[in-house]
Amino acid sequence: MLKLTELAAPETIPDDVVTLPYESRQKSRLLLKTDSGTKIGLFMPRGQVLRKGSLLTGSDQYCIRIEAAPESLSIVRTTDTLQFAKACYHLGNRHIALQILPGELRFLTDHVLDHMLEGLGLLVSHEVLPFEPEQGAYHGHGH
Repeated sequence: MLKLTELAAPETIPDDVVTLPYESRQKSRLLLKTDSGTKIGLFMPRGQVLRKGSLLTGSDQYCIRIEAAPESLSIVRTTDTLQFAKACYHLGNRHIALQILPGELRFLTDHVLDHMLEGLGLLVSHEVLPFEPEQGAYHGHGH
């Protein structure tokens, strides 16, 4: 098993790819297989979320690139800035992982949250897409 323990330099050419859902990309210790079947172990510093495109390596210089797996997402789209702000407020108040794009919000499908947003007058659709939520206000500040 190959052990990956640190981020690789951005110019590193990866030897393999591993596609992971958001939940797995939050874990600092994980045993898994790359997309081509190579057994690897992630032993990363705690509190680090792996993002799409992250490059990981270890003492043997083997490098993998992280990809975000498609997941079942709830999608809200609106051009109404007040509705958008209210949706962000109510979802943020529930401390969920939230991907914010221009006029669009994405979160892991939750029918209770879907219903809440529909109650605010928003239309919720569902798609299977890679999920890349916001990193949070304290990311990278030692908190």
